[in-house]
Amino acid sequence: MAAREGRGLVPLLAFLGVMAYSLSMAVVTPALPQIQEGLDTTPTGAAWALTAMTLSAAVATPVIGRLGDLYGPRRVLLAVLAIATVGTVVAALAWTVPVMLAGRALSGIGSGVFPLAYTIIRDVIPPARRASAVGLMSSMLGLGGAVSWCIAGPVIDLLGWRWLLWVPVAGLVPGLVLAWWIVPQPKRRTGARVDWWGAVLFAAWLVAALTAVGEGTNWGWTSPGVLGLFALALVSACAWLRVEGRVREPLIDLRLMRIRGVWTANAASLLAGYSLMAGGLLFPLLVQLPEDTGHGFGGTATQAALLQLPASIGMTAAGLTAGLLDRLVGSRMVLFAGALMTGIGYGYVAVQHDAMWQLYAGSVARGIGLGFAYAAVANLVVAAVPASETGVATGVNTLIRTVGASLGPQISAVILVTLPGEGGYTAGFAMSAAVMVVVIPLALLVPRRGRHRGGAVRTLEPVRMPGASSAAGRRR
Repeated sequence: MAAREGRGLVPLLAFLGVMAYSLSMAVVTPALPQIQEGLDTTPTGAAWALTAMTLSAAVATPVIGRLGDLYGPRRVLLAVLAIATVGTVVAALAWTVPVMLAGRALSGIGSGVFPLAYTIIRDVIPPARRASAVGLMSSMLGLGGAVSWCIAGPVIDLLGWRWLLWVPVAGLVPGLVLAWWIVPQPKRRTGARVDWWGAVLFAAWLVAALTAVGEGTNWGWTSPGVLGLFALALVSACAWLRVEGRVREPLIDLRLMRIRGVWTANAASLLAGYSLMAGGLLFPLLVQLPEDTGHGFGGTATQAALLQLPASIGMTAAGLTAGLLDRLVGSRMVLFAGALMTGIGYGYVAVQHDAMWQLYAGSVARGIGLGFAYAAVANLVVAAVPASETGVATGVNTLIRTVGASLGPQISAVILVTLPGEGGYTAGFAMSAAVMVVVIPLALLVPRRGRHRGGAVRTLEPVRMPGASSAAGRRR
């Protein structure tokens, strides 16, 4: 199908592919107790069903984004959706923990739909509608979480936990068919090569660092295992930086990361990712805490899930409207408003959490604010980089958000252990509010947008791309 004919269906492709991946990531969380029992493993073993996918996604996202830039998003997207589908099926059929982890690791490769979809949107969507399409993509994160929490209980109770893992297939398979049908095949860049050494070293330091962070509270932050992983991450990162500075076409052009519109958006993504998942731990724990503690609500898991639902819907709605706001005031101000609203929501529940309606009010404000922030940072990155680097730049942005998300529960857990009782929840919510306050000056540092004919928005700050001249300069 020609690009012009498929434009109207690209949002549907984004809905199916990104929604399916979000579901794949989210459905495991409410099913962890059942997975532990069904696979006869420990709580830590069951938790690795989530960790394996997170680590795989973190490594795969920027690599797949780069492959999409080099070989065209269509063929890479088809491969990614096929691998993610196979991984989802393997995880649903798994009879042992290793098989489950292998399936979840393959499913994590599905995270590549984010940078690939951003690239496709930039290729086929008119500039006037591009911000709305990117906002739709971002809104799928909130919608995926909302759907997973809504269906988890009934599916587990009526059909069993394995059926919950089959749900994402309902989006992955139609997404694969739709991608084959509507996404045009661009020409491959002549002479382009993949920096595989850079990819290996990148994976090494990232997996080591994220594993150390994820297991720090279990193994002990000063344990030989955690310290060894941090040391491996440091050595691998130094080697990776050296390789990236020498090759002609690096996996990640570090000069892109120095563009003001990119590094500010990436820093905001890190903090927004932390804020999302920090609250994702604090709110359910507080709801389910026994009433005799003096500050808990003694609620059920279903009540905790219902608290997340309005926030997820608010996040979805905010992502959908972020495109319109981008045309009116620019993504710079959308990020500012999102950070302010999220900070107010967390700040409110830090001082007022005696009634459920107060938690609902703060949670909804947080969801709407994060919906604006997520959509804004994606639009800022897409607008700031050349079209040929959209995939890798948005892949790095997604990776950084994932890193922030992995830090959120860890730091919140440390706060709750350090400050037992109500003070821990107050401090945890206050920390999340403070993190989003830091995003406010980052939003103000984003370059003001410029307009050219046709009304398309782009960042005025140029970037020098690697090419013959730069290679010659390095030879000199």
